[in-house]
Amino acid sequence: MPGKSRAIETEVKRQMDIIRRGAAEIITEADLQAKLRAALAEGRPLRIKYGADPTAPDIHLGHTVVIRKMRQFQDLGHEVWFVIGDFTGRIGDPSGRSETRRQMSAEEVRANATTYETQIFKLLDPEKTRIVFNSEWSEKMNFADVIRLASKYTVARMLERDDFAKRLHEGLPVGVHELLYPLAQAHDSVAMKADLELGGTDQTFNFVLTRDIMREYGLEPQAVLTMPILEGLDGVQKMSKSLKNYIGVADPAGEMYGKTMSIPDNLIAKYFELLTDVPVADVRRTAEDMAAGRLNPRDAKMRLARELVSRYHGAGAAAAAEEEFVRVFRQKELPEEMDELTLTAADFPGRQLTFDDLARRLKDGGLVGSAGEFRRLVEGGGVKVGDDRVNGRDFALDLATVPADGLVVRVGKRRFVRLRVR
Repeated sequence: MPGKSRAIETEVKRQMDIIRRGAAEIITEADLQAKLRAALAEGRPLRIKYGADPTAPDIHLGHTVVIRKMRQFQDLGHEVWFVIGDFTGRIGDPSGRSETRRQMSAEEVRANATTYETQIFKLLDPEKTRIVFNSEWSEKMNFADVIRLASKYTVARMLERDDFAKRLHEGLPVGVHELLYPLAQAHDSVAMKADLELGGTDQTFNFVLTRDIMREYGLEPQAVLTMPILEGLDGVQKMSKSLKNYIGVADPAGEMYGKTMSIPDNLIAKYFELLTDVPVADVRRTAEDMAAGRLNPRDAKMRLARELVSRYHGAGAAAAAEEEFVRVFRQKELPEEMDELTLTAADFPGRQLTFDDLARRLKDGGLVGSAGEFRRLVEGGGVKVGDDRVNGRDFALDLATVPADGLVVRVGKRRFVRLRVR
């Protein structure tokens, strides 16, 4: 019926306008639009696939770029299949890797997966989310099934992958099991008959391979939507917990606010677009106003920090975090609350706290990630004990001089601890 067809086309256009926001690439737009038309005509949701190998327990904002896009699909009436790679996680995704990943145990993967499930529902609609584990179908495959799957793709095409080609060129090993990983991931889409798969741009090779494999199994290939990789707090490297440049979904409100305020100015618009619901026109206006000098980037970051903290902790926590940030960092006051580090003077030779002692104690207390990070902060003038800056390895603190109410140790711009001695 012409009227119904027009209504479907109008709805397809509306959905595509939302879907395109922030997307790096859609493979192909024609395929996705055709799937949307069919789903609307038949009154059913699209089956949206997202695969996550839980190689670490915590989700950071870099992960949420794709998860937020999944939520947009849910709000448009579609269903997300969140595939936890408890099977493929034991192989290790080689995407973006310069060396073979350590293979994880089933117990490690399952423990991380439990934490994932808790965190994703801060963003996803539980009623429109189906969590599945790919071991449900992958562990049922026998060796003949694996050979049959492997026969559907050539070694030459597999080695076109940049990660593999670079490692071979440099004489670094590529394990046979790593060649099987993209095939195992593709088999997930075959098993669940996915309509669309979402992921970062580092997954493009795997996703295109999956479309080919689905055709080999006589299925309509899934469409693909990739999202940009989000740089971390350093503004250069991909956001990563191992690089210590991340903002965690589970970070306390004050820490999340403070970390957001530390991002480089050139990432403000990208963070707004990929991590918030601020309208695109508003984001563009913010970028233009900053470029023209009409808006101080600090004020734009404060709005961004409020948006993010409100999303994960609520508006009240965001307001309190902003008030604390202004008090500490703009009015140069100390935070109202800080952790304490209590030392026993007799444990230190000569009752002196040395450079290495301070580095070790701050690492044990979680204020620095490593001795190397501590040294870099010291070299940049970022560590103070009381009013004195730690300038190098000749640092030594006479513990007898520490007052009864302690000394404040400041590490970087946002980390404080009160040092007490008994």
